Amino acid sequence: MAASRVTPTLLFADTDGNIYDHPDLLMLCRRGKELALPRPDEMTPLPAGSDLYLLPCRHAIGLNPDTGQIEAMEEYAVAAFVCPGYTLSGTAAYQTGEDAPCLPLFAYGAVGYANGRFWVAAKRVDKDPRQVFGHIPNTKIDQGAHALLKKFPENRLVQHLSKCALTYCCPAAKNLALGRFEAPIPTSRTCNARCIGCISLQAEDSGFPSPQNRIGFTPTVQEICELMHHHQGREKRPIYSFGQGCEGEPLTEAELLARAIKTFRSAGGRGTVNINTNASLPETMAPLAAAGLSSIRVSLNSARKDIYTAYYRPKGYTWEDVVETIARARANGLFVSLNYLFFPGLNDTEEELEALVALISTHKVDLIQMRNLSLDPEVYLDRLAAPRPGPSMGLANFMKRLRKSCPGLKFGYFNPYLDD
Repeated sequence: MAASRVTPTLLFADTDGNIYDHPDLLMLCRRGKELALPRPDEMTPLPAGSDLYLLPCRHAIGLNPDTGQIEAMEEYAVAAFVCPGYTLSGTAAYQTGEDAPCLPLFAYGAVGYANGRFWVAAKRVDKDPRQVFGHIPNTKIDQGAHALLKKFPENRLVQHLSKCALTYCCPAAKNLALGRFEAPIPTSRTCNARCIGCISLQAEDSGFPSPQNRIGFTPTVQEICELMHHHQGREKRPIYSFGQGCEGEPLTEAELLARAIKTFRSAGGRGTVNINTNASLPETMAPLAAAGLSSIRVSLNSARKDIYTAYYRPKGYTWEDVVETIARARANGLFVSLNYLFFPGLNDTEEELEALVALISTHKVDLIQMRNLSLDPEVYLDRLAAPRPGPSMGLANFMKRLRKSCPGLKFGYFNPYLDD
């Protein structure tokens, strides 16, 4: 539900983490490097499953409606991390203090207060409940993970993913333990990119740690197929996804994946087999499709070569390889999604829309998953070293124009189940 007339006031926090709403100052949003009032058509009540964060060494700022001036406070700024299925239309506005640490790898949505509730600058893009766990007791997840360990005591993938579910609270791993929706299957220890926001491997001088541990072994075909057949037996519409946050690039293990997929299909394996990938190796598409792959999801922060390259920092491949991989995936009959890492003020511009429309139209992309880029906003903009972006058209207008320019394009947040 969006609100057309709500005018949220500023939120701020004290050093103890107590959150207050300001009686006079209005909430501001950051889009790129610009500050502005939130767009009324993109304000949404803060959905269940979201979190509020205090931003250390970052002062809350708001607009004084009487003077038209932006005012800064001594107290800390507050941001929202929205639950899956929602895309941010504005990031939190704040004034960065001296010696402010880099923020952890989350997305920092602009949030305010009005009419007795919190409001966030975001739009719901997918109603799929696969990462909603509020109604599920933790004991059920714990029981599911330990049942997996008991059934497959020698399977290292099961051991790894059980830890992901119980220690890191990974939504994908929790779903595996529950036997529902999409099963994660990490396989790759290495990566041919050095993404600034990588959640499984960060250089010591990055300023922020990786929140997950990368897989430390290469699973066997047997270990992979055991997991896939088990999930198939519990979920009527099973999805299996290679390429998780706890691994590198799955296409670097394309030969292993092809053998595992072919073995699974040969034994009657059904469902959607997907690879979440940086699409760096075009030559892998034909053999993977022949083995029984259903779809790929290509991760992009931008459809512009310079912006893409600055974030992914490829090693041994180029933007042209990404485009060629998409083309070959379509030529081999695969369903193609874009895992589009949206950042307000950078992606919702005329320049980006033009480039994205050209990519989607040329290669007949099926679905765009409107994800949030999770990174300290100032770190992201500084690392891109891009020219100052053009005016922001807003998330809602961006999606409306993209839909109009690309008839048949679907929007979502998750990998879809494809009919067998």
